Amino acid sequence: MRLRAATAVSLLVLLVIAVGCGDDSTDGALPPDPDAPATTLLARAILPATAEHVGPTSGKAISADNGVTPPFADQPVAGFSAILEAGGGEFWAMPDNGYGAKDKSAHFLLRLYRIRPRFRTARGGDGTIDVRDFVSLRDPDGRIPFALTRPDRLLTGADLDPESVFRANDGTFWFGDEFGPFLLHTDATGNVLAAPFALRGAQSPQNPSLATRDGWTIPDSRGFEAMASSTDGTRAYPMLEGAWRNDSDRHRRIIMEFDLRKERFTGRTWSYRTDADFPDALIGDMTSLGDQRFVLIERDDEQGAAARQKKIYAIDLRRRNADGHLVKRLVVDLLAIRDPHGISSPPRPGEFGVGSRFSFPLQSVESVEFLGEDRLLIANDNNLPSHDGRWTARDRPDDTELIIVHAPIAGSACGSDVQR
Repeated sequence: MRLRAATAVSLLVLLVIAVGCGDDSTDGALPPDPDAPATTLLARAILPATAEHVGPTSGKAISADNGVTPPFADQPVAGFSAILEAGGGEFWAMPDNGYGAKDKSAHFLLRLYRIRPRFRTARGGDGTIDVRDFVSLRDPDGRIPFALTRPDRLLTGADLDPESVFRANDGTFWFGDEFGPFLLHTDATGNVLAAPFALRGAQSPQNPSLATRDGWTIPDSRGFEAMASSTDGTRAYPMLEGAWRNDSDRHRRIIMEFDLRKERFTGRTWSYRTDADFPDALIGDMTSLGDQRFVLIERDDEQGAAARQKKIYAIDLRRRNADGHLVKRLVVDLLAIRDPHGISSPPRPGEFGVGSRFSFPLQSVESVEFLGEDRLLIANDNNLPSHDGRWTARDRPDDTELIIVHAPIAGSACGSDVQR
């Protein structure tokens, strides 16, 4: 596939700290390990906000912002809501539905891009990313029962809002969506294999089967933002980004279990609580460390100097506190990362949060991938062109950044080894 515009992509990869053992606290949170090394920036790469890939004109329903004037001649690559290792130094990178709302995203095609970052590290590298190819999500066999936007049945951001993805052992893809919320299963080429799988009792305001306008139970854009698979590939664990509509505990977020062989929700759930000062915190993504252990992103909806909560926590599905909530341990504070090698320097003109104390103050931190050997990859969704948290003047759109950080990951179940 050819590229019509910029092909460099910005990658942020993070290394995460271990889940240790200790006494369970009442709110489900354990302090960070005081003896663990501080989180260190290992690598960084950037995809320009305006990077586009071949495709039809897009952005006809959005307004100019941050110096960007739509529509776009081709398909913007945009920010990433999920990142997966693809082997050979390449990654699958997934944008969501495009422009942040169903009614604005009918011209944004749903894709998985295959990218190769050239990370800037202590040893060099230019910090760019090549966007090489893509898989288009499509439904040629009519598996999706509701009306789609395009007659050719290429899926758009007005049909579904994919926010999470993993690759199953058989090479097929599973996506977590927010409009249903649904789980969507495709083959390796992006063809839909079955009707979307709905969670009983869960309907967002954008659900195509919503009986009444006020009948929603999951708020707008609070569906399956995060999802990971089990180590053995038999289970998926989608997680709600926000609280259920009628939950009196605004801190509670629910993880569900889905049986991939039987293709149904099992009914097992786990309760996770956001930090005490952040009842409205959002869950950005989740990835497996192996052996029922995961790391997830907990974030506020602020950016730039106003950002206060951009954190990575580790959990173990076998460990709950006395109140039944999962025990969690802080492993990375994305607003306080050491950069002793000067990877983020020199700053670009007007750049905020770079230097020896590196920060990732971007509004929608939505991707985390465990790379092994105490490394995590982190990336942002820039909701083109509206997010601008990297810039002091707040006058240009955020690029898509990927970073790798180091923060040793130990066993979360009293010394159990990290498994992959």
